Amino acid sequence: MSFTPPAYPYERLDGLKKLASVFDGGPIDCSIGTPVDPPANFVIEELARGVGARGYPPSAGTLDYRDAAAHWMNRRFTLDLSGDDLAACVGTKEFVGSLAGYLHLKYPERDTVLYPAISYPTYAMGATLAGLRSVPVALVNGQLDLSSIDAADGQRALVLLANSPSNPTGYLDDLEGLAAWGRRHGVLVVSDECYAEFTWASRPRSILEHGRDGVLALHSISKRSNLAGFRAGFYAGDADVVSYLRSVRQHAGLMVSGPVQAAAALAFADDAHVEVQRARYRRRLELLSGALKRLDVDAPFPEGSFYLWCSKEGLDGWALATLLAERSGLVVSPGELYGDAGTNFVRLAVVQPDDRLELAAARLEAS
Repeated sequence: MSFTPPAYPYERLDGLKKLASVFDGGPIDCSIGTPVDPPANFVIEELARGVGARGYPPSAGTLDYRDAAAHWMNRRFTLDLSGDDLAACVGTKEFVGSLAGYLHLKYPERDTVLYPAISYPTYAMGATLAGLRSVPVALVNGQLDLSSIDAADGQRALVLLANSPSNPTGYLDDLEGLAAWGRRHGVLVVSDECYAEFTWASRPRSILEHGRDGVLALHSISKRSNLAGFRAGFYAGDADVVSYLRSVRQHAGLMVSGPVQAAAALAFADDAHVEVQRARYRRRLELLSGALKRLDVDAPFPEGSFYLWCSKEGLDGWALATLLAERSGLVVSPGELYGDAGTNFVRLAVVQPDDRLELAAARLEAS
């Protein structure tokens, strides 16, 4: 049977955008988590120098890039990594989308990807693109319910994917418990931590704080530094897995461009610009969380991330998204896009500039 790709999730939002466009000032699109705030000037200046543009960059990342990423991990999570403990990827979405296929080449007897029942769609799609099974894992209070994993699925699992802070829910997971479960069952646990800088309920955390054997942590410059267009991230953890993936990804020709690596290394080396962005997102989350109460929408402040995971009694996600478009011009993502378990929710990304979100809040106050 041939494969026909499904519609890309966000292409389904055109109707909501049309409803929201009737407002003076137009729609306020909070459906996609694309940063809009300016990156640090020194990063863009380094990119413009074009260091490494003439030759092919190393697939695993330059030493400067890997060292900068390792030093950031050590500062942020009190770890002891070196540049040899990690490797570059072309953004973490690419890594997640290709991981299952590469792991299956090494472990052909395993054919299953376990992933959160409410999660970023690429987790399940990575399994589909590799011709493998994807099995959602139930969530309890926003955390993976490991006791719900069928023993047969655990035995067939190539990988358990986790996301903390979560996109879309904003919950934090028990990373120590996930690492322990993976080691007991011989299943690689991959922790997508790209929102770690925007952790509100505690300090930022990484699964690598609980050892490296049998686990990987994924990180990206996209959210941290408003550089989603750089397509630059890295993976770190289990030495054997990192070594294997470095090799197979090199054969596949996956490389972050040289000038991007040089600029991203400077971004990883600086924390001041991230503190500025943290303050922006906190302010915006508080603004919209409060304003949504005017429509009796439950939008609690998240434990992490820059998303509000919203619900309203009596409405499913599409109906709530329609209501918000009609009453405020806000365009949000119905929770169904993140799995059937998200049907009664919407996700709102506070990634529009302050004046646009203040306009949305004013419309909500007036509705």
